[in-house]
Amino acid sequence: MSVSEAAKRPEHRGRTLRLLIAFLLIIAAGIGLAWAGTNPLRGETTESGVRIRTVEKGEGPFVQSVDGVLVEYEGRLADGTVFDDSARHGGPQPMIAGQVIPGFAEALTKMQKGGRYKIHIPGKLAYGENPPPGSPFGPNADLDFDVHIAQIVPNAALMSGGAPPIPGAEGQPPQPEAPQQGAPQPQP
Repeated sequence: MSVSEAAKRPEHRGRTLRLLIAFLLIIAAGIGLAWAGTNPLRGETTESGVRIRTVEKGEGPFVQSVDGVLVEYEGRLADGTVFDDSARHGGPQPMIAGQVIPGFAEALTKMQKGGRYKIHIPGKLAYGENPPPGSPFGPNADLDFDVHIAQIVPNAALMSGGAPPIPGAEGQPPQPEAPQQGAPQPQP
């Protein structure tokens, strides 16, 4: 080996290490960009645990608890079983935003007319430990909904003389009646 060859060898030291570090940085940047890019697909999770993902943005003011809404929806259990949908009842269903199960009421306040949403409601904000007798819900069953807000009627609860329940005043959310044989399942 000549003196010139021996002098060149230290140049190659560290080159492999620098290439490996550069390669790892590129991979980390790609993972970071992919994670940031999927953030809109995960949606927003509220402090109480309700997860809301906007599929199609609506317009106008957000739903208030005293508003009436016409809602197209499909409700599913965690295993994907559809337990109710508005089509079974002839189309969009009228509701007072503050008079539905707590998780659904909370999700409605993040929605606008014309918007389409996917929501996940933890069991404690759905029907809790004591679901209605005869219903398809187990204790603390999580619920998933696809929701379309067809119309909002501002202050409908006040106009009809019925105000929404005050959270915590009664201790439990209003429970639907037990379904009869062949009757539609409870609405949200």
